[in-house]
Amino acid sequence: MTAISVTVDGVKYDDDVEPRTLLVHHLRERLGKVGTVVGCDTSNCGACTVLLDGHGVKSCSVLAVQADGKVVTTVEGLLPTGENGGLHPVQKAFHETHALQCGFCTPGMMMAACDLLNENPDPDEREIREGLEGNLCRCTGYQNIVRAVEAAAADLREQRGAGSKTEVSS
Repeated sequence: MTAISVTVDGVKYDDDVEPRTLLVHHLRERLGKVGTVVGCDTSNCGACTVLLDGHGVKSCSVLAVQADGKVVTTVEGLLPTGENGGLHPVQKAFHETHALQCGFCTPGMMMAACDLLNENPDPDEREIREGLEGNLCRCTGYQNIVRAVEAAAADLREQRGAGSKTEVSS
């Protein structure tokens, strides 16, 4: 067992883990963060995407010990922004543009969108498609997901312009 200390969704957790434990399994089974989905278990689908120190990673390809001393944000850690609270702009945009579909890929898509918008707050359609290309949706096409990211980007830009504190990841 290896001792690790990880801050997940704003809460610090000290735990002992088997060195071979994947971060996705640690998040789900030890910390109860079941919003992070185990999809393919081979890092192909992206359903398990989380932010690790603000950057998107597929948590099925990261060992829990690699997260020692780092900050993890899961879909459950997306906090409402703006004065009125409510859904995070990315969550709101996915809901309003019908980008949720079956919902299995949604947590990973949202976290990949957050990663993209942290790096590029004003992506065009091509950049959005490239930013999400590591995440698979098996329901249908990606048009509504792309629309959701465009809408979230616009909402976040508007909030930033209004002087409101807005962070994409939490």
